[in-house]
Amino acid sequence: MKHLSHTLILLPLLLWAGCGDSDTASASGAWVWNLPDTVPPPRVPEDNPMSEAKVELGRFLFYDTKLSGNQTQSCGSCHRQELAFTDGLAQAEGSTGEIHPRSSMSVANAGYAASLTWANPAVVRLEEQALVPMFGEDPVELGMTNMEAELLRRLREVERYSAMFAEAFPNQADPINLDSITKAIASFQRALTSFNSKHDRGSSALTLSEQRGKALFFGGTTEAGVPDALECFHCHGGFLLSQAVDHDGSEFNQQTFINNGLYNLDADGSYPEGNQGLFDITNDPADKGKFKPPSLRNIAVTAPYMHDGSIATLEEVVDHYARGGRMIESGPNAGDGFDNPNKSSFLNGFEITEQEKQDLIAFLRTLTDEELLTNPAFSDPFAQ
Repeated sequence: MKHLSHTLILLPLLLWAGCGDSDTASASGAWVWNLPDTVPPPRVPEDNPMSEAKVELGRFLFYDTKLSGNQTQSCGSCHRQELAFTDGLAQAEGSTGEIHPRSSMSVANAGYAASLTWANPAVVRLEEQALVPMFGEDPVELGMTNMEAELLRRLREVERYSAMFAEAFPNQADPINLDSITKAIASFQRALTSFNSKHDRGSSALTLSEQRGKALFFGGTTEAGVPDALECFHCHGGFLLSQAVDHDGSEFNQQTFINNGLYNLDADGSYPEGNQGLFDITNDPADKGKFKPPSLRNIAVTAPYMHDGSIATLEEVVDHYARGGRMIESGPNAGDGFDNPNKSSFLNGFEITEQEKQDLIAFLRTLTDEELLTNPAFSDPFAQ
């Protein structure tokens, strides 16, 4: 999208404040990751070590409407905890009422994302991504363009922030600056880990229907001796249930963008204008319709689905993949996604019974982490 490239060009100007004061030394209160043994910690930048004080400051900033130009929205407006930090809309709506071409991605487990937007490989650090909603203009999100000084003025007027910034960034003489704001928000987002679902407790915690659905998803055999697989794991595998993953210790770039046959407007496999995925960045016709496969964790509470929210239910999602691409019979987006020339070779369709579909959806529902949705440490402090 245009606003991503525009904002990245502005990064050197926007991050000047406070950059000369490195935060390589930990702030007060060492951060302890609460992760299963099977999950590595996220990658944490050397210039932004985790601390309890920084995460708590980031939580306040994440939910503070002072970070929008007209003070009507916060980051939390489009990333609601009870919806696994999505917003329930097909297309996000900015603080000025502008409707976005894409849906709000979940920021749960954002610290593990190999790239941080639907289709821009350049946005890989949460610290930089935080600038996009604040200062991006196409589309407008929080609407803070040319209001950096006003943002700092607003925060400096809040008594609690003087102490919180000082505790989070103890090595800075004047810690209320744009660099510290983005670092605190990024730290809070890294803390939003989600690995406490029913699925994480192992197959023995699942019903027979859920086990059958798991076997369909990953391959293997249920306790009832039923082998089968739809091979969903090719795009949604591993501990994150997404192939587009990064973590502490990763040695290779695992950015992944795929075309899943959602549209096919012409012989080049075009998607709707201005929303063509990776192509909008690379201008390579082979990248038309390629988007990041999101993590399926908490998928049952993050409807509607796809990059543009154009599929309403999990049942419809399964139908889409069973067909191997979406058929749109008429209108400006008419075309058969099954025949999209850029579509992933893994998406060839499959036969599935109604019982198998319900089993698969039952498994997908086991990916919901109820603790994430209710944890007070992740909640809106201004609503308490």
